[in-house]
Amino acid sequence: MIARNTIVAEARSWIGTPYRHQASLKGVGCDCLGLARGVWRAIHGEEPEVPPAYSRDWAEARRRETLAEAAGRHMEVVDIADMQPGDLLLFAFNENSPAKHCAILVAPDRMVHGIESHAVAEVSIGSWWRRRVRFVFAFPGVED
Repeated sequence: MIARNTIVAEARSWIGTPYRHQASLKGVGCDCLGLARGVWRAIHGEEPEVPPAYSRDWAEARRRETLAEAAGRHMEVVDIADMQPGDLLLFAFNENSPAKHCAILVAPDRMVHGIESHAVAEVSIGSWWRRRVRFVFAFPGVED
């Protein structure tokens, strides 16, 4: 079993990692998915699947919930109202587009994420972000 505080601590250890599209190396570079992949590797070892190369507009171009589908193959779906620290959050930037951004919840009102042009950071989850949460997933083996 994996304690939620272990996931939170690992996510926070990525803070300051520069943004690099498609990268996933702590302290060197990552994007939002790279952060999630790095946390997975730290708590579970080898990734269950490696994402294909993707463009910055991949979600819009595919018009599918590709990110949620991949997360659902390996993680447990959580109701948005029941999200807890250590869960993976997926965001859609508008009502008509698929989820294309992810973050790790580290406190009831805080998340760690990587976003273009910024290093990985811990930020508040204000109303703007809350309105855009589309999916929540728990890492496998998490104990409550």
